This record gives sequence, structure tokens and C-alpha cells, in this order.
Amino acid sequence: MIIKLLEPLVVKKEVIENLSSEIKKLGHEFVYYNTKTTDVEELKERAKDADILMIANNPLPNEVIEVAKNLKMISVAFTGFDHIGTLAKERGIVVCNAAGYANNAVAELVIGLTLDLMRNINKCNSVIRKGGTIAGLIGGEIKGKTVGIVGTGRIGTMTANLFKCMGANLIGYDITENPKAIELGLKYVDIDTLMKTSDIISLHLPLNDSTRGFISKEKLSLMKETGILINCARGAVVDNNALAQILNEEKIAGAGIDVFDMEPPIPSDYPLLNAKNTILTPHVAFASHESMIIRAEIAFDNVNKYLAGTPINVVKL
Repeated sequence: MIIKLLEPLVVKKEVIENLSSEIKKLGHEFVYYNTKTTDVEELKERAKDADILMIANNPLPNEVIEVAKNLKMISVAFTGFDHIGTLAKERGIVVCNAAGYANNAVAELVIGLTLDLMRNINKCNSVIRKGGTIAGLIGGEIKGKTVGIVGTGRIGTMTANLFKCMGANLIGYDITENPKAIELGLKYVDIDTLMKTSDIISLHLPLNDSTRGFISKEKLSLMKETGILINCARGAVVDNNALAQILNEEKIAGAGIDVFDMEPPIPSDYPLLNAKNTILTPHVAFASHESMIIRAEIAFDNVNKYLAGTPINVVKL
């Protein structure tokens, strides 16, 4: 078979060579493209003769899948897979993801964004460089606050655990209850109750038809004026225009946002870029040196297991 890695995985070349050695030993051809492209024609050229494609979070549109006539399997070095064209499902192509590789990395950034908002870290840095003082920069503590976790899968539960270690009270919402979250002391409530009573809300929902725009203007309007919202999940689960409006009207205290309605670079007229009391990061929650190695290992393991006839991490498209 011809296996192609269409984009870099942000690890050293030696790591790719080591992980691909098993594929080569079995007599398969492995091709690695160490430059990222979103150009559809270039992607079509790269993918056209592949039996197996490996990607990260780079979009794989239907036009590319269509020309890959031999394509049987896609290994996604990423948790989400909504960037894969619908043609993959129509053709019955096996798609495997790398869920779990960035659990710790994402959870830690949630804490970082929360601390930045609550302790004014960015503002303090700016003020001290301009000869300023503590005036107006007294912040708040996580201890004793109510943290609402929306989506209590592996990342949401790990995030809840970190907040618990800092002395927070935990409530959560999900369509199914996670026993591990309950063991942490998390109490499940309906979404409106969570939005109303949480001091800190952290989103950990996947993006699908039922979650797109789930955190609507109506739900955002339920938040406390002192509340903050953290989104390190998927941008489109929130009505971000409504969020920007609520922030500018100072109806909530702040937001830490790592994900948007599109991948960075973000257009200059995107409302959240100019919203008050925001900390924005360019979709980096998943990206630590440690997590990049883990996801590469999972992505190649997905391929090896598929070649052996025992596929793992298969997702439902």
C-alpha cells in the first residue's frame, strides 16, 4: 500500500523516520510531506494515489478525497475529525483519530487562561513595564469558586480534576454522566443551571450538528456578571458574535478563547479580536512538545493496527 503523511506533525524528522520504520519493513511505501498546504490542487496531487492518508488538523475536503480513488483509511493525528469531507463517510473509508493525546495539554491551558483572567497577568505585565502599580489589578482566586464543565469526557474530566486540586466546587453538564467525573465530586446539572451558577465555565464539547452554536446568546445571557468563559474545545460550539457583544457590554467578566469559527489567522474584523476582557490564543491548547510526540505515536499506531487487520480508534462519521 501507499501511505502518505500530508502535513508535518511538529516533531523531529528522526521521530517520523522511527515511527514509519515498521510500515516500510512490511513492504509498504511511505511518503512524508514536511510542508503544510491548504491549496486544494496541491493536496489533490499529494493524495491522488494513496491507499492510506495521515493528516493532523489540516482540512481534507471532498475534492481531495474524490481523486484518491484507492483511499481506504485516514489516520487523523488530532482529536476532532470534522475537518474531513463528508465523502469519506459516503465511501465507507475508515477514519481513526488520536483522541487523548492532548488531554493534559488542553486542561493545563484552560487553567492558564483562567488564571490570566482572574489574576490580570497580561495586564500586570503591561502595567509594570510602563511604570505602573498594583492599582486596579487586584484579582480573584479559583479556590471556592464554582466551575462548570460543559462536556465531561476525558479532557473535561481532567480539567475538572485540576480545578478540584485548586479548591474549586465542580458542576457539569453532558448528555451522559461520566462515573470518573462523579468520583471527583462533580455534580451534574442541566445546562441552564450550570450557566447561571458557575463562576467559571469551561467548554469541552465536540463539534457536531447537535453542538454547533450550543452556547447560544440565550445561554450566555444567563451567566453571572462576574463569570468567565473558557473555550479550548471547538470555536463553533459558541455563538461568538453574541459572546463578543456580551463582553463589550460587560455583562460577563471575561473570556479565554483558543478556538474560533475558523482556523488562524483570524480576519481583522472578527468580533472577538476587539472584544473587551479577552485572552485569545491561536488554537494552541493541544500543542505541547510532549503531546506532539504522543499524537504522532498514536497516528502511526492507527496505521499499523489497520494494516494488521485490527483497527483501533475508529470514529463514527
